Amino acid sequence: MIEMRRAQLSFGDGLIAEEVSDLREGWMKHADAVLADEHIVAAVYEALAHRHPKSRTRGRRGAPAEMVLRLLILKHVRNWSYEVLEREVRANLAYRDFTWVGGAKMPDAKTMGRWGLALGPQAVKQIHERMVKIAQNKRVTQGRRMRLDTTVVETNIHHPTDSTLLGDGVSVLSRSMKKITMIAGAAGAKLRDRSRSVKLRLLEIARTARAKGPVNQDKLKQRYCHLLDATSRVVGQAKRFSQEITEGVKRSTNVLKQLALEGLRRELDEMRARVKQVM
Repeated sequence: MIEMRRAQLSFGDGLIAEEVSDLREGWMKHADAVLADEHIVAAVYEALAHRHPKSRTRGRRGAPAEMVLRLLILKHVRNWSYEVLEREVRANLAYRDFTWVGGAKMPDAKTMGRWGLALGPQAVKQIHERMVKIAQNKRVTQGRRMRLDTTVVETNIHHPTDSTLLGDGVSVLSRSMKKITMIAGAAGAKLRDRSRSVKLRLLEIARTARAKGPVNQDKLKQRYCHLLDATSRVVGQAKRFSQEITEGVKRSTNVLKQLALEGLRRELDEMRARVKQVM
């Protein structure tokens, strides 16, 4: 059952609040004033209540919406993962007091992750809009435009084997030639898309290399020959496209589109050299 706020504090909560009153950071006092706003807490409450049809009235008591909000705010301010958030709040009385976990059991990382998913972009948008409104009322900002600074995050990439590098090169060349065709039309050499053929060759090489038992070198060599043949044809086609742009066969009457063609030609020339190096 989802609650908006905790109805009653425990003895442990009061003891913790008294002990850490002089240890709280400066920003926490300002955050307390903002996060006490009913509209912000209500946005979180409504998002959590929509997870199940009867979340408002049935089931065991869950974490209050205000506690959920404060935990996620602390995670954002500190740029922590959910695992780090769980560990830090469990071990720090000041964080327990700020998040209103108090003397209760700290929610685990998986539970908090589900809270983050449950909020969704709509609730986050409502919270942002309300915070801007509060800032306007306090004359902190005019609120005419809000700029967001995106953060680069790590992601997994495939292992750069020779075959996958060739596949990536073919993808880039094919994409550039498609853009050229869209600008220049049917003039000059026609585009033949070999992306699917190259992708099939990559899958065949991967399956042959991962097969149990000793690797069949002859079979693997044959697959690589097919891949190199398809790649060389794409490289040759890219060379023709580049030459036709230089000679004016592929062109556009629009000045901006012609500049775009020149940029794509330089991209083709640069990528062709890289693909040939891998070959």
